[in-house]
Amino acid sequence: MEILGKDRVSEQEEESKRATFSSFLKRLFASTKAKIGISIIGAFVILALFPQLFAHYSPTVQSGADYSPPSYSHLLGTDYAGVDVLSEVVWGTRVSLIIGISAAVFATGIGSLVGVVAGYKGGLIDEVLMRVSDISLSIPALALMILFVVYLQPSLGSILFAISITTWPPIARSVRSQVLSLRDRPFVDAARLTGMSDSRIMATVIVRNVLALIVANGILQVTASIVAEAALDFIGLGVLSLVSWGTMLYWAEQFAFFHGAWWWIAAPGVCIALLGLGFVLIGFSLEEIGNPRIRQ
Repeated sequence: MEILGKDRVSEQEEESKRATFSSFLKRLFASTKAKIGISIIGAFVILALFPQLFAHYSPTVQSGADYSPPSYSHLLGTDYAGVDVLSEVVWGTRVSLIIGISAAVFATGIGSLVGVVAGYKGGLIDEVLMRVSDISLSIPALALMILFVVYLQPSLGSILFAISITTWPPIARSVRSQVLSLRDRPFVDAARLTGMSDSRIMATVIVRNVLALIVANGILQVTASIVAEAALDFIGLGVLSLVSWGTMLYWAEQFAFFHGAWWWIAAPGVCIALLGLGFVLIGFSLEEIGNPRIRQ
C-alpha cells in the first residue's frame, strides 16, 4: 500500500510539473514582447545554422570593387578588400552567437551557484562570497577582460573565460536577494524536517523556485556577452582571423571612416543591436512571468 501511495504521489508531482510547464509556455507565447524577441533570435539562429543559403559570396575572398556602396549585386556593399559585407555579417553571426551564448551559460552558472549558496547558507559564507562579488563589481568589467585576454593570449577560449569570470557578480546578487526571501519559508522548513541535506534543498527546492529568475538573467546575459566580445574584438584583442561582428567593427574602424563606407560600420552594429533587443525582450517577458510584482 505504501509503495502504491508513493507511486501515486510521484505521478501527481509529474502531472503538476507538466501542467506548470504548459502554463508557463502559454503565458510566454501570449506575451507580445516574447513573440517579437523569439522571432528576432530565430532569424539569427537560422542565419547561423544555414549561412550558405543567404550568403552568395565568400566572407574572406574578394567579390567586387573596394568600398562599393550597397547595390543589387552587393546588398550591403563591400569592404576595403572588396569582400561582400552581407556575407561577412551572415557568417559572423555564428561566431558571435556561440561566444555570446556560451559565455552567458558559464557566467549564469557561476553567478547562480554563488547566489544560491550565499543566500541559503548566510553567515560567514555569505559574507566572504559577497565581498568577492563587491570587489569584482568595483573594477570595470572591460578592464578585467582586457587583463585576462592579454595575459592568456587572444583566443576564443580566453575571450570566453574573460567574459564569464567578470560578469557573474550581478547575477549572484540578484539570485541571492531572491534566495534570502525563500530560505525561511514554510516549504523550506518542511524540507529540512524530512531530513533533506542542505545541498539537496539548494539543488531542488531553492533552485526550482528561483529558476525563472536564473533563466531571465541568463538570457539578458547573452546580450552583454555579445557586446563584450565585440568590444574586445574592436580594440584588437579578438581572433582577427575569424569573421565575427566584432572583427568586422575592428577592421571598419581602421578603414571605413576614411572612405565614408558607412554601410560597413552600420551592418554589424545594427545586427548587434537587433540581437540584443531580441534577448532583452525575452528576458523581460520571463521576468514578468516569474515576478508577480512587475506583471502588468
